[in-house]
Amino acid sequence: MLIEAFLDYLRYERNYSDKTIKEYGTDIAQFRIFVQGEDTEFKPSEVQSGMVREWIISLMDQGLASSSVNRKLSSLRSFYKFLLKRGEVKVDPLRKITGPKKNKPLPVFVKEVDMDKLLDETDFGEGFAGCRDRLIIETFYATGIRLSELIGLTDGDIDLIASTIKVTGKRNKQRIIPFGEELKKSLTEYFNIRSETVPVKANAFFIKENGEKLSKGLVYNIVKKNLSKVVTTKKRSPHVLRHTFATTMLNNEAELGAVKELLGHSSLAATEIYTHTTFEELKKVYKQAHPRA
Repeated sequence: MLIEAFLDYLRYERNYSDKTIKEYGTDIAQFRIFVQGEDTEFKPSEVQSGMVREWIISLMDQGLASSSVNRKLSSLRSFYKFLLKRGEVKVDPLRKITGPKKNKPLPVFVKEVDMDKLLDETDFGEGFAGCRDRLIIETFYATGIRLSELIGLTDGDIDLIASTIKVTGKRNKQRIIPFGEELKKSLTEYFNIRSETVPVKANAFFIKENGEKLSKGLVYNIVKKNLSKVVTTKKRSPHVLRHTFATTMLNNEAELGAVKELLGHSSLAATEIYTHTTFEELKKVYKQAHPRA
C-alpha cells in the first residue's frame, strides 16, 4: 500500500522518529477517510485540489488551530512529493494550496480608566526622577512613539510653541506628532526641574540625574514598575502604551489613516490590527449589557 511504503521511506531512508512517523500516518489516514472513506481503496491520483481545500475547511470547522491544520498539510505535501518521485501520480493536488494563516494575538493595551488612574492619582515620587518617570509614561500614552524613538528625542525635537514633537523612526524616517495642553504642561515642568537639577548640558531630552542618556532597559523598567500599579497583565512594556495610544484613538473615533501616520506605520495593514482590538472591546460591552447576549 502506498501509505505504508511512504512511512517505510520515512523510517528507513529519512530516519524519522517513531513519533513523527505515527503523526504522518495519522494525518494521511484522516485525509484518506475524508476523501474516499474507510472501505474504499485509496487512489491518490484521483485526488483534486478542491478535495484538499474541503478537507482544510472541515478541519477548521472542527476547531483545529491554524498551526495544527498546517502540520497536517505538511504531512500530505510530503506524501505527494514521495508519490511524484516514484511516478505514482503525475500532478500534485497541493501545488497551489496555501494553509490557513496563523492568528496573530491581539495587542495588549491599558484601559482609559486605568491610564487616568495612573496619571492622575498615582504617586511617582518627588523631585527630578518622579517628574521624569511620570512624563515618560505620559509621552508614550499621548504620542504612541516607540521606545527607541523616545530615547532618541533631543531638546530640539520638542516644540512647545507649536505643540509638536519631531520623531525619528525606523529607517531614519521622521514624522511630526502634535500634543495637547496636558502634555505641554508636563513637558514644561520637566524642562524647568531638569535645568535646576542637572547642571550638565544634556544631549538627550530624557536623561539620568548625572546627565547621561537613558538606556532602553531603564525606561522599560520605569514603565513596567508604574504600570504594575494599575494593571495585572503580564505585558507591561512601553509597546503596551503604544498599543494603548492607538486603541484609545480609534475608540474615540479617530480615522484609521490618521492613526497610521501618527504611529509611523508604512502600511495601513499594520494599523488595522487595532480595529480588531476595539471590536473585541465592543463585543465584551455587548455581552455585558445586552440581556440576550
